[in-house]
Amino acid sequence: MFRPLEGVRVLDLSRVLAGPYAAKALLDLGADVLRIEAPWGDDTRGWGPPFTNVEGEEVAAYWTSVNLGKHIIRRDLRKQEDVDDVRRLVANADVVLENFRPGTADRWFAPWPERAIVCSITAYGNDGPRRDEGGYDLAMQARSGLMSITGDAEGAPAKVGVAVIDVTTGLHASAAILAALYRRERTGQGARLRLSLWDCALDLLINQAQNALIGGGEPVRMGTAHPNLVPYRVFSAADGDVAIAVGSDAQWSTLVDAFSLDVPDDGAWSTNSGRVLDRARVEAAVAAVVMNLSRVEVEQRLVGVPCAPVNSILEALADAQSSASGAVASTQGVPHVASPHRFHA
Repeated sequence: MFRPLEGVRVLDLSRVLAGPYAAKALLDLGADVLRIEAPWGDDTRGWGPPFTNVEGEEVAAYWTSVNLGKHIIRRDLRKQEDVDDVRRLVANADVVLENFRPGTADRWFAPWPERAIVCSITAYGNDGPRRDEGGYDLAMQARSGLMSITGDAEGAPAKVGVAVIDVTTGLHASAAILAALYRRERTGQGARLRLSLWDCALDLLINQAQNALIGGGEPVRMGTAHPNLVPYRVFSAADGDVAIAVGSDAQWSTLVDAFSLDVPDDGAWSTNSGRVLDRARVEAAVAAVVMNLSRVEVEQRLVGVPCAPVNSILEALADAQSSASGAVASTQGVPHVASPHRFHA
């Protein structure tokens, strides 16, 4: 397996999750990542329990999820000599990642090297009334509207189980950096990239935002159900929960046959739009069959229809597919989810 970014030097000046996640993505692709932390360490070092030992120091598992394998040094950017030292590191970097408040890194390190790709991640961007506000994922999930469509219909708003906006921003940042590296190979020019949690949060709304813009109505919480597909949700089987995701009329036909489902003679349920309009009765018909089957029996019957048991995380990591793909790796003696990138010559 080759590492396409071998030889690329990344200076990670970012903190918490979005920036470090982007730097981790580049590390997984072969880049050499030098991470600068304050003398007291990144906040996430203390975000536990659980904790584990990395090179003689107890750190939170959270921190290890995005920082294993990076070279790490401590510098205090309140001290001019440390700023000067980091400025020398900036001069030798191909990529610089930072997530200070807008303008802070420029005051310390500008003018940036012409060939450098500088990626700045902020909460709300460099313009607008919220320019100088900070941002944590929970607040972003709330303000962006994501929380308003997450959770049970009759329940309270819920957050996604991981910091999905930080992760999404990190993915967008790494993609932008890769595009800028490609341009630099052709033109020799560096780039200044600016991403915000806010913009990435709104982008994450995808079809729900489009439904609101086109349809004019506010999307609502629907639990595990889908606003545009039926049946597409979690159902209760005899031994636990199982997700059934019918994404086409052909898959629906397969489900009807597999479950010997009693459907209207007029074909009202034969199209997705018809099923969406009669959501409650369609879902009730499917639920009545599933409740008497085990999760394994549901999967055995629904060959050709996407479905899966609702696993715990440890169950997912122990799945036969996880074992076959090498989904769990170890770095610096700490187990972690392996990079999803698989490059072969």
